[in-house]
Amino acid sequence: MLQAVIVDDEIKALQSLTWELTNFSDEINVIASFTNPNEALTYLEKHTPDCLFLDIEMPTMDGFQFIRKLTNKNFPVVITTAYNQYALKAIKSQALDYLLKPIDTDDLEETIAKIKKFNNNNFSVEKLEMVLLNYNSRAIHKRITLNTDGKLLFLESDEILYAESDGNYSTIFLTDGQKIVLTKKLKEVNELLPSDSFFRIHNSYIINLNKIKEFLKTDGYVVLKSNHKIPVSRQKKSDFLDML
Repeated sequence: MLQAVIVDDEIKALQSLTWELTNFSDEINVIASFTNPNEALTYLEKHTPDCLFLDIEMPTMDGFQFIRKLTNKNFPVVITTAYNQYALKAIKSQALDYLLKPIDTDDLEETIAKIKKFNNNNFSVEKLEMVLLNYNSRAIHKRITLNTDGKLLFLESDEILYAESDGNYSTIFLTDGQKIVLTKKLKEVNELLPSDSFFRIHNSYIINLNKIKEFLKTDGYVVLKSNHKIPVSRQKKSDFLDML
């Protein structure tokens, strides 16, 4: 389903277009609408819809000024206007299409077809990566996502034994013997790992608490189920015991 945003300073026009889009087809959904263009710009800095329906005649900022101020332009723009004299200017402003108010159903159908075609042709690797990251961030699918060597790795917590610092790099050690080198400091890696399962036991190490086999109190070491021996720093010892 296409996710649409509408910007129109006239509340009645905004409500009318929202009704037409949502009732015209089950292929499009209005996820946000704005009568204030500045609020819309703020929203679009953080969100990328499948299309933007933008009114031209707005008193505080017209549609063309709005387009120039957009920092995120990775979606098609459809101009809505009551004046067909803006059509050519709309096209020159890189708008995908324009709709004359009151909006005709046949025209709307053609515009939606153009939006779908545009999005199919512009489904880039970056967009796919964002889809994967967003999917993986949902609680029901929560896994650990690592970006390395031009690819995304999705790991379960149980697959990780520990992570070790190497300056500006970190190495993650897996239960199957694999090593994953990341161009991240250990502090950054620690932020990626769930705090209920992982603990930074030393400036140079993060361990999976579920993989501990022994804690050698006098020596200040933990032994993992893989028999790796990891030091516990004095500063972390008290917090570590509280975690256990």
